[in-house]
Amino acid sequence: VQLQASGGGLVQAGGSLRLSCTASGRTISANSMGWYRQAPGKQRELVATINREGITKYADSVKGRFTISRDNAKNTVYLEMISLELEDTAVYYCAADSRPAMWRYGVKAVDYWGKGTQVTVSS
Repeated sequence: VQLQASGGGLVQAGGSLRLSCTASGRTISANSMGWYRQAPGKQRELVATINREGITKYADSVKGRFTISRDNAKNTVYLEMISLELEDTAVYYCAADSRPAMWRYGVKAVDYWGKGTQVTVSS
């Protein structure tokens, strides 16, 4: 599975951004899709995931501000981010996994990763 992400960029605090990620190749293996992020000096962490049935999982820090959605026909996952905070600054990575609840298994167990896209929130 290959993952191609787009979106990201520089935004002021309180602003919004939208990330997209499209899977190609053996997309049947992309049961769960989602986003992780890694800030400088920190470990990669879960942001949000969604499976083919639409079941979602969010990090507590983004609940109410970020919304993950998925278009199964297009093998694409979206992350709508509003009310962005300085702490949201990070490289955001698209991820996919053959299991329906990849958030259960930890970052190191994720099957597929896309290249990261930078999100920078300025004051």
